[in-house]
Amino acid sequence: MHLFRQECKMNLKMLLIWAFCVGGLSLGCLCLYDSVEESMGEMSEAFADMGVFSEALGMDKIGIGTLEGYYAVEISILISLGGAMFAAMLGAGIVAKEEEGHTCEFLNALPLSRGRIIGEKYAAMVVLLAVFHGICVAFSLVGFAWMGSMPDMGHFAGYHGAVFLMCLEIGTICFLLSALKSRKPLGLSIGIAVLLYLLDLFCRVVPALEKLKVLNPFSYSNGADIFSGIKPSTGTWAVGTAATVLALGLAVRTYWRRDLV
Repeated sequence: MHLFRQECKMNLKMLLIWAFCVGGLSLGCLCLYDSVEESMGEMSEAFADMGVFSEALGMDKIGIGTLEGYYAVEISILISLGGAMFAAMLGAGIVAKEEEGHTCEFLNALPLSRGRIIGEKYAAMVVLLAVFHGICVAFSLVGFAWMGSMPDMGHFAGYHGAVFLMCLEIGTICFLLSALKSRKPLGLSIGIAVLLYLLDLFCRVVPALEKLKVLNPFSYSNGADIFSGIKPSTGTWAVGTAATVLALGLAVRTYWRRDLV
């Protein structure tokens, strides 16, 4: 497991930067709620009647007049989008960096099969994503405790579990891109994460695009939906699981057959 430990060590700095930025901003936003609490009730009522805008952000399902609603609507966007971008960057670089940095000759000269190499790299990515979300969860819980009001823990755990699976799906897709490319596809990977988020917003407000929600990992990890008790369809979970497994399988197959130079 030396390669696994090495990957975790090499990506530790990026992990801490992203986790403390996203988690710290979440904590800060929670602690700022006191200063805006009085106006949140009026804002919640006003936003709930703004039609398309309300539907896109989920404010037609849950208001921002409570700390939990504020977290579900506002802060969840920061956590979901920040986590998706971190997963995209992590997945995009973890395989392609070997060819880009001209270290694949050394790596493949070691007594390790290609299957083990890509397996340990993927395992490192999963662990790094889990640690990232663990830190974000810790910051959020500290924020709620500081405010003296804890959220519904079932909804809270369900939301963060769904976000982790969403990030794992996006990270695995970018992991496949990394196996296909000889250079880190960072721009493409971050673009995919942002595009999927925007597509989820459009699917919520444009009836013609509603059926595309089943293909989008942001659809089953929406904070407003989960905190308001709306469960995603079984098809959405099935598509997400299938996409993750398929992308991982293609990544292994591609790396196994590639002529690495």
